[in-house]
Amino acid sequence: MAGKSAAYRAEREESGKRAASRARSVEASASNLDRLIHERTRLAIISALAVNSSLAFNELKQLVRATDGNLSVHARKLEEAGYLTCTKSFAGRLPKTEYRLSAAGRRALEKYLNHMEALIQATREG
Repeated sequence: MAGKSAAYRAEREESGKRAASRARSVEASASNLDRLIHERTRLAIISALAVNSSLAFNELKQLVRATDGNLSVHARKLEEAGYLTCTKSFAGRLPKTEYRLSAAGRRALEKYLNHMEALIQATREG
């Protein structure tokens, strides 16, 4: 009986070590997320552009529920990273700003989503 109890304790200890190792792995993986995309408004912008070939400023503003200034700042950060393109033109006398997701932005979003799926899977297995 004493041998069985020792084996049981050893198995529980080993199981605890594996769980702690998985938890450290998930934490490390979470800290490696693309912070540029992970921010809520920027993720919303990238996601909206991923399912639309292009969006005008006001369309994008409505979709992501942002103010003019907030959208401008976040879109500029994504543009500087090469994740989206911004085209400015005029429709008559009215300025028109149009955004498109770049190939680099699409790759970054795909990498981000794969990373999130791996985190979810690791968490569920834990």
